[in-house]
Amino acid sequence: MKRFIETIRNIWSIEELRQRILTTLLLVAVYRLGSFVVLPGVNVEALEKAKTDSGGIVGLINMFAGGAFLRASIFGLGIMPYITASIIIQLLGMAVPFFQKLQREGESGRKKINQYTRYLTIAVTAVQAPGYIASIKANAPTAFTDLSTMWWVQSICILVTGTMFVMWLGERITDKGLGNGISLIIMIGIISRLPFSFLSEIKSRTSGNGGLIIFLIEIVFLLLVIVGSVLLVQGTRRIPVQFAKKIVGNRQYGGVRQYIPLKVNAAGVMPIIFAQAIMFIPTVITNFQGNSGGVFSERYGFWYNFIFAILIILFTYFYTAIMVNPNQLADDMKRNGGFIPGVKPGKKTAEFIDQVMSRITLPGSAFLALVAIMPAFAQKLGVNSSFADFYGGTSLLILVGVVLDTLQQIETYLLNRHYDGLMKSGRIKGRGANAMMVQQG
Repeated sequence: MKRFIETIRNIWSIEELRQRILTTLLLVAVYRLGSFVVLPGVNVEALEKAKTDSGGIVGLINMFAGGAFLRASIFGLGIMPYITASIIIQLLGMAVPFFQKLQREGESGRKKINQYTRYLTIAVTAVQAPGYIASIKANAPTAFTDLSTMWWVQSICILVTGTMFVMWLGERITDKGLGNGISLIIMIGIISRLPFSFLSEIKSRTSGNGGLIIFLIEIVFLLLVIVGSVLLVQGTRRIPVQFAKKIVGNRQYGGVRQYIPLKVNAAGVMPIIFAQAIMFIPTVITNFQGNSGGVFSERYGFWYNFIFAILIILFTYFYTAIMVNPNQLADDMKRNGGFIPGVKPGKKTAEFIDQVMSRITLPGSAFLALVAIMPAFAQKLGVNSSFADFYGGTSLLILVGVVLDTLQQIETYLLNRHYDGLMKSGRIKGRGANAMMVQQG
């Protein structure tokens, strides 16, 4: 306890860090307040009484938006259009030479890509906004007091502006606050559901459904899942890289050993998001035909989760192939005078890195799939469905990754001011600590 109080005092004594923390809290508060402001002409009471589907991709969007999606908020679409636009730009970077050229231009290319992503976000939001309003209207037809053409235009403009404002908040948090702003906004939306889910589970257990002993067992199991998720996020396979010695005048450069930290889960949560989107398609098609979604509508069913897990494993390999380029890593090493001991530079090095990535991606993808379907196991064991979502899936992995990144940034400020870190031994490593890069020693 004494060490904790001392750490808090050290954090607060660093003026820049204190300002960044206060700025982050202020911007997050603005986002949370805005998520409760509903669109003009919407009857909130009628909307709350309506039975709204919160499963599938709808539940995913609502989770990322912190509940604003089902409240018909001005931030109803949240940051999801920006995420969609970012994914599209990444995929274009694989197939379109123009975007490939921008990726190779360094900082100037990155700024242009960010600008194109913003423009695409506006277009995606403008396309999604009418469908969003229509879905709310279908679920709660009495919640709208005005359905004129002007109201539709006004509501679409408000939703587009709301998404752009949320994106701006995320960028301001990244520049002036702590951590990655977009990821932090997603995390805040997810964690806002935790207190209500937690209290709901306690109420369920204390009312005779197993008692507090079962609830304590659930908490212990949840902590074990969190530990496993931390290991998945931080797990790396370090490949040694030796740099050749260079003598310039009377000084010697290089000759030291560095490492390439290949992540066990280089794809992050993207395979889960892709797989969830694919699993939602059959349900949409069958609903249009007037039929049920079959096994695809049973979120906690065996076949749904079996197919879901297979898709996650496949998408993990696909997205890892996008994120990690063995040929580029090999070329960078060769250019900087580095080599892997026992492996020839160039093509052989690229083949070696590709082989290692294939081997570590298999257990990584399998464990990612297990974490993704863990809520289904929790629900089958009697855990409340809203609380079961925190036992794995996208929500847990995002929470773990963002918290680690933010704590790592705080620890960097402490160590730069010659204070002790947040841990007694070792240092916190976020996702950024495992970046795929080779630095010359």
